[in-house]
Amino acid sequence: MSIDDIKKAPVDDIEDIDLGDEKKQPRKGVYLLPNLFTTAALFSGFYAIIAAMDGNFSNAAVAIFISMVCDGLDGRVARLTHTQSAFGAEYDSLADMVSFGIAPALIVFTWSLEPLGKIGWIAAFVYAVGAALRLARFNTMLAVEEKRYFTGLPSPAAAAILAGVIWAASEKGVSGDSLSILMALLVPVVGLLMVSNVKYRSFKDLNSKGRVPFVVFLIAILVFVLIALEPSLVLMAVFCVYGLWGPLGLIFKGLR
Repeated sequence: MSIDDIKKAPVDDIEDIDLGDEKKQPRKGVYLLPNLFTTAALFSGFYAIIAAMDGNFSNAAVAIFISMVCDGLDGRVARLTHTQSAFGAEYDSLADMVSFGIAPALIVFTWSLEPLGKIGWIAAFVYAVGAALRLARFNTMLAVEEKRYFTGLPSPAAAAILAGVIWAASEKGVSGDSLSILMALLVPVVGLLMVSNVKYRSFKDLNSKGRVPFVVFLIAILVFVLIALEPSLVLMAVFCVYGLWGPLGLIFKGLR
């Protein structure tokens, strides 16, 4: 469930309300359906850690992407079924920290950074703390942040960059040890992008119900075909381009 749904959440989901001499008792229970999707996202992130510990890095990376899908569905399900709540928003934020903060950091450390010793775990920690700060800042900027843009790289996209690299390299037989120097640079950079002031499109303003040119429909079909043919490479490329889009936008804006 998206954290921006907290503004619509019933207050009595989380606290008592003073009503003179009486107090309104908090409602018991939670909404089932959206929180099941959040739990599925959390489960996928937890499984990714277990798979990485067993050396199944491809499975770990795929689990991160599955967690992204579940994370995207819970908020939509909540809005469609009118089951938004403050509990769900907080639960979603905690699940995101596990799935898109701790899990990617531990996976990439186990896969590639461990041979570097202190440099390796510091690089992984920079990413983890970047995800934590990104989520905390996002929660506090709901009322002022522009709908069309995120401030800083979203944590799911950051996790997808690392998971995409790990998945693609594992599928092509490239060991993590051979990429340890590259990952020691990439991981903290991605972590810092999450807490930067760089703007990234949120795509929340897209009208999925409106008409689009026929060529847009053909491009969408082509993307699906490419993902089916080479899912690891295509997903890695898509999210790496998205990660670069913000800094490149600043550079082009400065050159104008």
